[in-house]
Amino acid sequence: MRHVTPDELRDRTTGFAADIVKLARTLRRKPEARNIADQMSDSATAIAANYRAVTRARSKREFISKLAICVEEADETVCWLEIAGRSEIATAAEVGEFLKEAREILAILAASRKTAERGKDNR
Repeated sequence: MRHVTPDELRDRTTGFAADIVKLARTLRRKPEARNIADQMSDSATAIAANYRAVTRARSKREFISKLAICVEEADETVCWLEIAGRSEIATAAEVGEFLKEAREILAILAASRKTAERGKDNR
């Protein structure tokens, strides 16, 4: 996996959140999809908002804590996208690229958290 700079990840998480908001807007047209669309939108936008907090952390402990929240929100977004696809609220084509991006963001954030925690233990 290529190293991603904090600025690149901030832009990537913000763009991903905006794309999910657009997807959710489309899904909300189906009454049975509204709750899933709302949850998916909430978790995706939380990734972006919390990652911004990561980049402004005042301590290593706060950095790791905010990063952990990002990991949780990214995993939740993956879950909602999987549910949307499996329940056929959305087609595989509608969620495929979003699911790929969500999993990549999750992997980056989880690896960053693991690295930060390892660095914390070495102090």
